[in-house]
Amino acid sequence: MFLFEEGGGEHTPLLVQFINQNFGEPVFRFEKAYTEPFWNNYVFSRFGTTADKVFGPYTLDNAIPWYTIMFVIACILSVVVIWILKDKLSEDDPSNTQMTAEAGFLYLSDLASNVIGPHASKYFPVVATFAVLILVSNLMGQVPIFMAPTASVNVTFALAITSFIYYNYIGISENGFINHLAHFTGPRLPLIMTIIITQLIFSVELISNLIRPFTLGVRLFANMFSDEQIFGQITNLYPPLTQFLVPLPLTLLGIFVALVQTIVFTLLSMIYISEVTHAPHDHEHGGVHSEKTGEAIATAHV
Repeated sequence: MFLFEEGGGEHTPLLVQFINQNFGEPVFRFEKAYTEPFWNNYVFSRFGTTADKVFGPYTLDNAIPWYTIMFVIACILSVVVIWILKDKLSEDDPSNTQMTAEAGFLYLSDLASNVIGPHASKYFPVVATFAVLILVSNLMGQVPIFMAPTASVNVTFALAITSFIYYNYIGISENGFINHLAHFTGPRLPLIMTIIITQLIFSVELISNLIRPFTLGVRLFANMFSDEQIFGQITNLYPPLTQFLVPLPLTLLGIFVALVQTIVFTLLSMIYISEVTHAPHDHEHGGVHSEKTGEAIATAHV
């Protein structure tokens, strides 16, 4: 985190500057020719503003946004890490790294089984992909030449929308569109109460479901962004002294925050999957399973 330069009041990794200087010109020309006119002519002109005021000025230095570069690197690192771990698996003489990876895998697998149910293995590959990608993205903030892509709301909203689309796709594909919507109506009630109460429950549940991408994205973004800001502000309080003595405890705290936020995002995604992989009015859904889900939600919010 020391290899940043001031630019426009914000820290920009030198790696991002290097990529934009060498590869950003064609992207910049495309944005000036097509992207900026589209936003100005078809979107922001209706609200009396411009793309420059909303997104900031289009320049060669930010033609490829830092969070795009960092997220691509995070995807590559995730694949490389999994490939290395898979290539070095040993049943007879497991390394410390392998045992750590196995412990993480077993924890995630047990968590999925407890939250989603015995059929969790069907969805585990996607859940595990979320966990690995978000963990790598979060931990990148602890490496000097990188920034955590999850410190950008653009990345966290993209991840949250992906989770939202995935669990709704599961619900529709397994239960059908009508039954998927029916699970927003709550338990079956007498006819007289259904007219008022069921409609109210449906409205509340539908709104709650629709704002989940926002809450998922903001939660992850706010924690990772604040971690980046705290590190930068504290280490620059009294340089160079604070730049040598403070980073270690802050880095340990940052690793803890990265792990916790990975678990929270993954756990909430599991909870959403568990809600749509049971029959809308199944007795288990209102009983034992709901208790497990409630406990998981409480843990996530803590």
